[in-house]
Amino acid sequence: MLFDFDGTLTHQDMFTKFILYSATPLRLLLGIVFMSPLYLLYKLGVIPARKLRPFVSFFAFVGRSEQKVTAIGEAYARYVIPSCLRVDMLQTLKQHQADGATIVLVSASLDLYLKPWCQMMGISLICSEMAIDGNRYSGYYSTGDCSCEAKAYKVSQEFDLSRYSQIYAYGDTKEDLAMLALADKAFMGGIAQ
Repeated sequence: MLFDFDGTLTHQDMFTKFILYSATPLRLLLGIVFMSPLYLLYKLGVIPARKLRPFVSFFAFVGRSEQKVTAIGEAYARYVIPSCLRVDMLQTLKQHQADGATIVLVSASLDLYLKPWCQMMGISLICSEMAIDGNRYSGYYSTGDCSCEAKAYKVSQEFDLSRYSQIYAYGDTKEDLAMLALADKAFMGGIAQ
């Protein structure tokens, strides 16, 4: 079972919420100043989210301590994410889990908070991962933004889909379409496709 995160399992965009949650006041101020033009282009539809996220992530995490950001991500997973989950989709995930299905969260969001959350849930994870240089974040993604075709590619690389009798996939935006195309039963925004 393949689940998108933001907007599918949650009521809102958890990436932006985490950036705001984890940013130091100075980075937040500088980010607003320097990222505003890109954000405006995103809002106008000129730049897709998959192009904006790496810039935002770089600005938010370059040079930051792995230990400190890990602690922030764990706190976010434990105390913030649970209040943002959609009850209906969480029940769907747990029902698949109870049925013995392999559950994989496939998201463009960051490993910084998704990894601890998935560990708490006992599910697998494929997502955008921040690269580490020594004991600090480089600001770059280690394997690129995990959205659109990258979602399907990474799922196919990690899992032999022919070994599964039936594949379900849940998403909510066009960034999920390639992943949904892998499924026998695909749901967009909770509606069967």
